[in-house]
Amino acid sequence: MAAPASPPALETVGANPTRLWGLTMTERNARIGRKAGLGGAGAPVVLANAEIAADPAWLNHVAVHPGLVLTLAGVPAIAHARDEHEAAVLREAMRGSAAVHEPARFELMAYEDGGTIENRALRKRERPFLMELTPGTVRASERASYFGAYKGVTDLLTKYLWPEWALWLTRLAAWLGLSPNMVTTIGGLLCVAATVAFAYGHYWLGLALGLAFMVLDTVDGKLARCTITSSWWGNVFDHGLDLVHPPFWWWFWATGLAHVGLALSDALFWWVEATIFIGYWVQRAIEGAFIAWFGGIHIHVWERFDSRFRLITARRNPNMVILFVSMAFGRPDLGIVAVAVWTVVSCLVHAVRLFQALARKRSGQPVRSWLADA
Repeated sequence: MAAPASPPALETVGANPTRLWGLTMTERNARIGRKAGLGGAGAPVVLANAEIAADPAWLNHVAVHPGLVLTLAGVPAIAHARDEHEAAVLREAMRGSAAVHEPARFELMAYEDGGTIENRALRKRERPFLMELTPGTVRASERASYFGAYKGVTDLLTKYLWPEWALWLTRLAAWLGLSPNMVTTIGGLLCVAATVAFAYGHYWLGLALGLAFMVLDTVDGKLARCTITSSWWGNVFDHGLDLVHPPFWWWFWATGLAHVGLALSDALFWWVEATIFIGYWVQRAIEGAFIAWFGGIHIHVWERFDSRFRLITARRNPNMVILFVSMAFGRPDLGIVAVAVWTVVSCLVHAVRLFQALARKRSGQPVRSWLADA
C-alpha cells in the first residue's frame, strides 16, 4: 500500500510591511499554515503572495487542489505548485505582479469570476475575501476578514443586531493585545454577574449584563479567527461556557420572581424548569445525533428551512428576546413560561426533522447540506 502523500509546504512570496490585525502577511500565512498542517520546504508547495490578503478558507482550499492557482487581477494570489519548476514560474509571476507565463500547466481560478466554496466549520457557502493589502485597504481588509469569520447560520441577534458592535470591539481587543481567552474570561464574569442579578429579581440589570456577555461571546471567536489564534483550550473554554450557563439563567430567572412579587406556583415552577432543562438537553442531543448519523452535517444546514429556523430556535439568544419582551410588559413570569413553551415547540420541530432525515436516508436518498449545492 502506498504511503499517504505528505501535506505541501507553505511559502509566502515577497514581503509586505502593511499589517492585517497586527500581523504581517508572512506571520499571518504561517499561522494559517500551521493550523492547516502545512509546513516544511521544497515541493509540493503552496505559495501565498505577500501583496494580497486572503481569507484562510482560500489557502485551505488551494492546499488540497494541486495545480490550482487563484488569481486576483490576473496575478497569482495563492497557488499550489506540484514541483520546483511550477514553483519557480509562480514565484516569478507573484514577484513581478504579472500573469503566469505557462498557464497551460495550471488550473487557473480568477477571483473575479465569483466562484464560491463551502465552509463547513462556519456553516455557509461563500466567496471568501481576497484583496490587495495596502495602507489604504487595511480597514476594508479587516472588515472583510471579520465578516468572513461570521457563521452563515446562526441566531437572529448574532446575525442582525450586533455585528457592527462586535467588529468595533474586536478591533479594540486586537489593538489592546487581548487574547481571545482574555475576552472569554471577561465575558464569563459578566455572565456570572447576570446570573446573580436574575437571582435577585434585578431583571433589567441582568439583561444588560447578559447582552454585554453575548456580544463578547461573538467577539472572542471573531478575534481568534481574525488573528489566527484559535486553540483547543480556547474552543473548549468558549463552547463549554456557552453550553453550561443557559440553564442557570433560566433557573435563577424563575427563582428571582419571588423578589418582584410574581413567584410561580410550585407546580408551575417545576413544570417550567423541567421543560426547559429537559428540552435544552434533548435539543442538544438531537443536534449531536444528526451530526453523528449524517456525516458531520449540522441539522441547521440540512435544508433552507433548518437554517431559517436556527434564527429563532430555543437557544439562549432567541430566549433572551422572549424575556426582554416580557419585561417590556412588566411580566417576567410570563416570559419564563413562554421560554418553556417555545423550548417544547423547538424540540418537536428538531425531532421531526431528524426522523425525516432518517426516512430519507433509508429510502436511499442522500442527506446533504443545501449549502453544498448552493
